[in-house]
Amino acid sequence: MNPVNSQSQFPLRFIDIISKNSAGVIALPTNPSVDAVAAATSLYLSLIKMGKNISLVCPTPIHMDLSGVDKIQDEINVNGDNLVISFPYIEGAIDKVDYNIQGENFNLIINPRQGFPKLDINQVKYTYSGGQFQFVITIDCPSLNNLGEIYTNNQSLFQGKEIVNIDRHLTNSYFGTVNIVEKSISSISELVLKLIQDLKIEIGQEIATNLYAGIASSTNNFNSYSVNADTFESVACLLRSGAIKKTLKKVNPQHSVYKPGELKNIRPIEGVEKEVQVDSSFQDWPKPKIVRTSGDLS
Repeated sequence: MNPVNSQSQFPLRFIDIISKNSAGVIALPTNPSVDAVAAATSLYLSLIKMGKNISLVCPTPIHMDLSGVDKIQDEINVNGDNLVISFPYIEGAIDKVDYNIQGENFNLIINPRQGFPKLDINQVKYTYSGGQFQFVITIDCPSLNNLGEIYTNNQSLFQGKEIVNIDRHLTNSYFGTVNIVEKSISSISELVLKLIQDLKIEIGQEIATNLYAGIASSTNNFNSYSVNADTFESVACLLRSGAIKKTLKKVNPQHSVYKPGELKNIRPIEGVEKEVQVDSSFQDWPKPKIVRTSGDLS
């Protein structure tokens, strides 16, 4: 790995990676801050505007009033050729999954276990998986281990990929092939705004509103020691682009619901967050049986 760390080099290298490649992943750490989510969703919306195939991932559920949050997944899933049929699932609710072929039709049959409701067709979603990607962008991660299962379960997928490390932590380990690390900047959102401008992507109201919320939340409504003239210039740019003023509550891993208008309680970026140990034990349930049948569906 030959990391690029110079502030004079990283915009050009970042632009080169985005311009030459068609698919990538934007990854958030476990229990990300409001600022991190605002920055990641804004970059996601920007790259989608460029026609890129982007997967936005985070190992923990996110519930925030930000555009693009609904696109966050808990696993890497870049669009490919594999059709994925998904729906809400309760452990033990499915008795078996069956299929047959009738003429030119392939029929997938999902049988609920006795005592559980049948599948609601309005909740069925269709996506594609199995696609390839060329780059990974990490947001607000001092190291790859901060990505939790997104990294530990997919380490082979990270091998040989361009990794763009966007962060402001003092403890960042410069693990990327490109390290966009500015430790004195007020927020990740301010840093991502610069990158979006470098890519010459139009900043619409959704992106502007997200970035404004990220900066406001990270700086305790612009009262943080890290706020300077550059911060206010960034905010002015976002307001001119149609940003709606909002601040969001600080991330709480136990109560991850955020309401507009609630200020974030700021901690210095130097603070080291304690790792939360999650009990991964679970009750064993009967697994669905996969069988093939022939003939009609009756």
